[in-house]
Amino acid sequence: MPARITGLSTRLITVPLLRSWGAEAPENHVIVTCLTTDDGGTGHGFSWTPTIGPQAVKALLDHDIAPFIIGLEANAETVWDQLWKRLHEAGGGGLTTIAMAGVDLALWDLKARQAGTSVTGLLGQRQESVEVYGSGVNLHYSLEQLVEQARRWVAAGHHAVKIKVGKPELTEDAERVAAVREVIGPDRRLMIDANQRWDLAHTFRALEVLGEYRLEWLEEPIRADDLWAYRRLRKHSPVPIALGENVHTVYRFRDFIEAEAVDIIQPNIVRVGGITPFRRIVELARTHSIRVAPHLLPELSGQLALTLAEPVSVEDVEDASFGQLGILAGPSPVRISNMTGTTRLSSAGLPGLGFQFSGGPQQAYDTSALDSKGNRSEYSNS
Repeated sequence: MPARITGLSTRLITVPLLRSWGAEAPENHVIVTCLTTDDGGTGHGFSWTPTIGPQAVKALLDHDIAPFIIGLEANAETVWDQLWKRLHEAGGGGLTTIAMAGVDLALWDLKARQAGTSVTGLLGQRQESVEVYGSGVNLHYSLEQLVEQARRWVAAGHHAVKIKVGKPELTEDAERVAAVREVIGPDRRLMIDANQRWDLAHTFRALEVLGEYRLEWLEEPIRADDLWAYRRLRKHSPVPIALGENVHTVYRFRDFIEAEAVDIIQPNIVRVGGITPFRRIVELARTHSIRVAPHLLPELSGQLALTLAEPVSVEDVEDASFGQLGILAGPSPVRISNMTGTTRLSSAGLPGLGFQFSGGPQQAYDTSALDSKGNRSEYSNS
């Protein structure tokens, strides 16, 4: 008999960033999940958000997701599809898929643990190592601070780096891009990310000024929902266009790809809903010869990148990994080399996702409190 889900518990960790991402994002939030099955199995996962909605994500998990998945077969693919249909009334993506990731990751962790291997081993490792590019949420940095960060990336062996743009004056953006290009030299790749700060007209003006610095890509200059604008932008842009951290479903990625509005997609594994949809999105991109560059979360995206058929670049925001933030209960499952700018599996990783989060209070969904119709009647704290 296939194992069935018997419980789901959650706890919220809020941790200050070592290097603030600005006044609007001084901390990150992780909603840790623990899923149990009737054969004694346990799977650990998480949801994540840097700013908006950690309590809302936790509430979705506690009040809507946990009651629904109790009794379902512990299969990540089938649970994901059923749960997405269930939650679609509240939105096809965003908070719903972020919350779903907590279940999906726990189910993949459970399956890999039961197989006595890592998630990378379970899915099949295809790459020995993958490139890691240096990244920073640094628009609020002074020019001197930005230059120092670029020097650290060079010293760390990164062959590609990414900085934020979007200052009130385009001349200031140009000064900052020029300074970083001078530090990293002509051979390293330089990406810029405007974080949806521009409109289409300003984007074209910016490309006229910034394009001379040999940019690898321009990331999300316009609101990520504006497919019409991105279609026009990519048609005329001399610089490849990247987006995806704010795209949440395979259908939306399909829309951008089929509209020929993007060159590089950047799915965030948690924001799209976990490993299950991430793999589907990657295969969609692969069939259309679109490059993939997973967004953030190197402990997770680094492992998944090793299982992909095509080489990808993994983002490592300076001092923002879970290990660097001090919220892991043990060592990281991946090791980033300061010599080659690549990441590979660490021998210290655990089975499953390869890591667990440090302790803290949690609110557990008590399956014994279900009524005869499977509805929640109370919660217990543990």
